[in-house]
Parts: sequence; C-alpha cells; structure tokens
Amino acid sequence: MYTTSILLPVFNAAPWLNDCLNSILQQTEGNWELVAVDDFSTDESWKIIQAFAKKDRRIKVFQNDEKGIIPALRLAFENSTGRLITRMDADDIMMPNKLEALKKVLIESGKGYISTGLVSYFSENELGDGYRKYAQWLNDLALSGDPYSEIYKECVLPSPCWMMYRTDLVKCNGFDSDRYPEDYDLCFRFYQHNMKPIAVNQVLHQWRDHPERSSRTMEVYADNRFFDIKLDYFLALDYYHSRPIIIWGTGRNGKKLAQKLRDRGQNFRWVCNNPNKWGKDILGVTIESFKKLPTIWQPQVLISVASPDGKKEIQVFLDQIGYEKNYHYFYFV
Repeated sequence: MYTTSILLPVFNAAPWLNDCLNSILQQTEGNWELVAVDDFSTDESWKIIQAFAKKDRRIKVFQNDEKGIIPALRLAFENSTGRLITRMDADDIMMPNKLEALKKVLIESGKGYISTGLVSYFSENELGDGYRKYAQWLNDLALSGDPYSEIYKECVLPSPCWMMYRTDLVKCNGFDSDRYPEDYDLCFRFYQHNMKPIAVNQVLHQWRDHPERSSRTMEVYADNRFFDIKLDYFLALDYYHSRPIIIWGTGRNGKKLAQKLRDRGQNFRWVCNNPNKWGKDILGVTIESFKKLPTIWQPQVLISVASPDGKKEIQVFLDQIGYEKNYHYFYFV
C-alpha cells in the first residue's frame, strides 16, 4: 500500500483552515494521513484541527514543542507513517485530484523522482500581477522538464505541490536543516542529490494570497534575493575552483553579491554594461567591460541584473559567444 502522509504546519490560520482541511477531505485519493502541527497559534487553529481529527481518524494533530515552521515540519514528519510524503500550507487549497495525480506519476516514475504539478494564486482582494507572473514562471519551469536550470533565481519547486518517496526525503536529509527559507534550502538539497522533478500538466494547488502570509510577515523573507543560501550552494555544488568567478552588474544586487563573496574570502572579477563605470573601483575591485568575457578562460558568470530588458541584452551577448547556461553563467536574480 502507498499511503501518502501530508505534513501540515499550522500557525494562526483559523480564517482559512476549514477551506484547507475540507479540500483534503474531498480528495479523490483516499489513502492518506494528515499530520497537522499547531505552531503556537493564538487564534482558534488548534480547536479547528482537533475538531477535524475527531471526525476523521486519518487526521493526527500535535502541538509544536519548538517555535517555527521547520520544527513543525520535523515533528510532523517524525509522526508520519506514509511511504509517500507531501506537504501542505494551512491557508491554501488542494485541487480535488491533487494527491491522486501526484501519486500516479510518482509511482510510475519510481524512486529518485519528485512529482510536481502546476500552481495558481487566488485572493479575496485584487491579486497583484507579480504573483501571476511568478506562478507562470514556476509552471513553465515545471513543464520544461528542467526546473533546476533556474535554481539560482528562486525556489523552483512550489513547497506545497510536490510528492516523493519517504526514503528519498530521508536521503536528502528531510527537515534536518534549520536553515530558512526552508523550502528553498530543501529544493537545493533535492538538486544536490539529483532528485528528478516530473510534472503533471494540471493546476493541482492553489496558493491563497493575503496580508498575513508568512512570505509577507516573516523576517527571513524580508530580503527575497537570498544570496547567502544561493552562494553557499553554488560554491559547494557548481563552482569549479580553477575557474574565475565574474559578477555581471554593478547595481544594488551586484554590490550585495560582491560583498557576500568578499565575506567568504572569495576572489572575483566584476563586469557591467555601463561604460561610465569601466575602470572604476567598487569594494576594491576594478570594474571591467562585459566585452572582455571572451578573453577570460572558462569564467563562471553570476548575473545580478534584474531588469527584463537588461537580461535580454545579456542573453543575446552570451548566446553570441557560445556560453552555456549553468556552466558558463548563472542567473542569481
């Protein structure tokens, strides 16, 4: 039997929790267990999950003994029994066939794979265009078959829309890490252990946008560039020590990235498109023209330019000189 364990951290989610739990109860796949952990909520969340647990014995509820979403996930995982593992956010909604679709693809693919699906945002208020673009970016990546190609931009696997074998999650060290953002760190560990994502071409998960979302309120999400986690994994997984690191871009992102590299004692060169900055020193590094790249032996270029037009110009140049993505260059924003 392939029971799926759904791990659900809960913190002050009372306004949305009934919708979330009912979407789980309405799944076309019935062989699941829900392990919900209340993370010191101050609203009615604990009472709500207790009430649902009394009505359905597939639901197990616990109270966290250490504040935070990572300890909550760890506790949920420790108390789960399923051969397959997925997770859920307490303010979101599963589409009715989510568990069935993810499970089918995962079992057909076998161990070493992560099944994923498409996502969409919804809101009781007006939904910002940025959220739609982010969901579309994730969905396009999922269907491309190679979401890791953009892993240094942002988290490429939506945390509540994946499923994997328990043994594979353990191999990736599960929720052992205390590093935030926990979903991005876990995604990098999937990448590190060569877990292969395979996507269902359907929207299976709906993200709810509201002012209290953790991505809006938690301090660990305040600077969403996450250069520390990106650089640590880049230097551990993709950096060739015999090849020079080049930062492309001298704006706010480039300066922040440069400082992070300096903090790690890492040497680098620095290029940009702006002739007015060529020859100037920033943080003790002389800025060079991007046109010098073909003369540099086997560089690894970390692109810190955020504007879409700037990225297009950079991409045209990189294509012209025959550079390969995620070998010669990496988009860091």
